[in-house]
Amino acid sequence: MPSDDVLLPLFAAGVQAVRGDSAVSTALRDAPCPVPDQIIAVGKAATAMALAARARFPDTPLLIVTKYSHSAGAPDGAEIIEAAHPVLDEMSLRAGARVGAVVRSMAPGSHLLMLVSGGASALVEDPAAPLNLTDLTARAEKMLASGADIHEMNAARKDMSRVKGGKLLAAFKGASVTTLAISDVEGDSLDIIGSGIGAAPKPANFVFDPRIVASNAIARSAVARAAAAQGIPVQINEETLYEDINIVAPRIAKVLTSGAPGLHLFGGEPTVVLPPNPGEGGRNQALALLIAREIAGVQDLRVLVAGTDGTDGPTDAAGAIVDGALWESSGQKALERADAGTWLGARDALLKTGPTGTNVMDLVIALKS
Repeated sequence: MPSDDVLLPLFAAGVQAVRGDSAVSTALRDAPCPVPDQIIAVGKAATAMALAARARFPDTPLLIVTKYSHSAGAPDGAEIIEAAHPVLDEMSLRAGARVGAVVRSMAPGSHLLMLVSGGASALVEDPAAPLNLTDLTARAEKMLASGADIHEMNAARKDMSRVKGGKLLAAFKGASVTTLAISDVEGDSLDIIGSGIGAAPKPANFVFDPRIVASNAIARSAVARAAAAQGIPVQINEETLYEDINIVAPRIAKVLTSGAPGLHLFGGEPTVVLPPNPGEGGRNQALALLIAREIAGVQDLRVLVAGTDGTDGPTDAAGAIVDGALWESSGQKALERADAGTWLGARDALLKTGPTGTNVMDLVIALKS
């Protein structure tokens, strides 16, 4: 992991503020819900969210569905299913069948606590007939490579699924559902998070209590507070990373090179179009390398670009830390091959945190001296 005495603690402060365990604990403390008869946690932050729920409701059955290698430290006695992300696999279908069966089996009068975080779209699936795993995988890979944004992808996922877009809870026969969600989408809509796996059908035949318990805005506010506590002026704090990385990078670079000294903070989730047979990396690594190119030769800038979940695409890096001295002409070929991860790794610029227990999209934290 790159050594940076300022940017890394700021990123950690943002992540800590939206961790699944702390977010759920706060939500259940400030607005208690009925004792649930079942807890279902789905997404990349499912384990952390489940820990807080189990602490509050120690006797409630618990089902966790999360990404491979993301269940370490899960509560004792929990049923755990790990599956693939960002492209689903056979375990995703097994998870979809199991989650659906649990929801359908709940008795009249029962209460369900749903804990939802980003990644649930790939991790939990029950394909609509006549689709199968091969169909879903091919479509998912095509959408990921096309640069489609999360709204386009989730709209397509809902049409292909029997558990998304409120369809899972349409099978619920109980009395009430509480959904606590960590948002990884623009606008923080429960209908979009996890492709609506924790959303209620319209109309719902049960009492529904939906809450967003963590978001990119909360993470950015925590970063800004941490910077202010160190006497670092916050010049920009905005959520604008919602275009292609080739548009986002020069825009950010222009703001940084022309802006005042201090902290410049951006949030969101940009898109990237992949070539055939892409190399190693994800959108954050590619964006970081593009920013490095745009600020080449500038001596007073250092920029962290990372996913708050600790993973960037199909890699074990969250992103990268770059500055004006990093860029070399060979980086252009790496960008063209979508191989930014390999290039940045060879220069010890990758940021690796491991799973963070949350997922509120991405952060760009830039410090200008």
